[in-house]
Amino acid sequence: MKKLINAAGDVVGEALDGLTLTSAGIARLAGSTTAVRSDIDKVRAAGQVALLSGGGAGHEPAHAGYVGPGMLTGAVAGEVFTSPSVDAVLDAIRAVATPGGVLLIVKNYTGDRLNFGLAAELARTEGISTETVVVADDVALAEVSGTGRRGIAGTVLVHKVAGAAADAGLSLSEVARLARRVADTVGSMGLALSACTVPAAGQPGFLLDEDEAEWGLGIHGEPGVERATLPPVAEVAARLITTIVEDRGITSGSQVALLVNGLGATPPMELSIVADAAIRDLRKRGITATRVWAGTFLSALDMAGVSISLLPVDEELLGLLDAPTTAPAWPRTESTAEGTVLPAPPGVLPESGTLAASDPVRRALEAVAETLIAHRDELTAMDREVGDGDLGISLARGAAAILAETPTYPGEQGPAAVLRAVSASVRRDVGGTSGPLYAILLLRAAAALEETGSWPAALQAGTDGIRDVGGAEVGDRTMIDALSPAAEALATGGTLAAAITAARTGTDHTATITARLGRSSYLGDRVLGHPDPGAYAVVLWLEAISAALSPTT
Repeated sequence: MKKLINAAGDVVGEALDGLTLTSAGIARLAGSTTAVRSDIDKVRAAGQVALLSGGGAGHEPAHAGYVGPGMLTGAVAGEVFTSPSVDAVLDAIRAVATPGGVLLIVKNYTGDRLNFGLAAELARTEGISTETVVVADDVALAEVSGTGRRGIAGTVLVHKVAGAAADAGLSLSEVARLARRVADTVGSMGLALSACTVPAAGQPGFLLDEDEAEWGLGIHGEPGVERATLPPVAEVAARLITTIVEDRGITSGSQVALLVNGLGATPPMELSIVADAAIRDLRKRGITATRVWAGTFLSALDMAGVSISLLPVDEELLGLLDAPTTAPAWPRTESTAEGTVLPAPPGVLPESGTLAASDPVRRALEAVAETLIAHRDELTAMDREVGDGDLGISLARGAAAILAETPTYPGEQGPAAVLRAVSASVRRDVGGTSGPLYAILLLRAAAALEETGSWPAALQAGTDGIRDVGGAEVGDRTMIDALSPAAEALATGGTLAAAITAARTGTDHTATITARLGRSSYLGDRVLGHPDPGAYAVVLWLEAISAALSPTT
């Protein structure tokens, strides 16, 4: 697929640089892909609550386009469709923090919740008052689904209301209350006419026939809840609105704000047609759309399609929705000839030293990293079958960082210190769900190794850490299905070869079960026959460790 890019790995940073050149009020945080208000010192001096949102890139103009007075104070972006790392979010919190505190607005995806959640905890330990509001407005998914409902275009309305509240000088608790009110009542549902193409993947995530549409899709290119022939727009609007009003209990006589959102490749003409059809349908139901917006507010790269969001409103919410903002995507922009870069806040430096080339821990780390890089495309293809296709890309990115930094890990302080340093590399460079899960595995393993000197105990502690943070158990179709039996094999005196066999058996079994957690849980029985790529990655790096430590190598 043709893309107007230089290199797939540079798209997020270069896009943000372009935004700072066309929007005078937005600056890029040095060394990051975080956008912040260029007048952040003014916000801090006023003691206003700071609003921070974000997630994977690819949803432009969200989220950086909503940075400005009356909306967000900052937006932190990961790679395309990949949650930013814990450290990236933490740096962004530090950069926007004010005496009034920081409110994080997070879409309900596992990676976003993990990375933003852990960053919020770390920020609180540094004395930064931090609250989190999670948006789960996608009514296409049953509320009882394992991971919960996704956060989609309704998130923008949360930004608008919370931003106006913060600009009015309300307290952190009041801003959070209003944001949660919108997050709890707004409902959204989408329809795709085509898939999107992630630049690093180079091909669409799924294919539709000429007359087909995908109902209830996600904004990362994951398929929806049903595939069927595309009806006329009037029927499209009626079905989307019916699902929303029934789910949210919106009845005749209600007033709503209507957001008609293009998914990236839908022309304004079609969005206007959808808006017209939606308003006509609402009138038939006795529902008044007192505010209406149509445009591309939160996209899925180059996906053709639309989503509709409905927010029940009263005078309080209408006043906040009507409050002025200069955020460029809502909708006014100002140009500047030069981009602005603010210095990044200082962070805590990881331990460093020297790790000898002959050290078995270094040999194992390098073998694991080289293996994950070599299997990048295979893991990406596997993940595309059951999720959004970012696993191989994320793990390869982290592996490259580990290869570059391995010589500087503190080998003199012992293997536990090395594992802590690797954890810092992973949490900084790997976004999505994998980053925080592997970071906690390494941290817990380091603590257990320091206490017991036992590698089996370390692996078991790391596995338990992933259980605690991610909430997964054996049978949920995650990396735990490979990790847990491997750790048990070692804990009961088995060899590394026995652990690998146990992990491979657990991975094979994932092909026979549906997922309870992660993006695979959205696909139901569609995942059957495909092993979980996260579990398969565990087998790969266990085999790499075994080969590196074998006496014959």
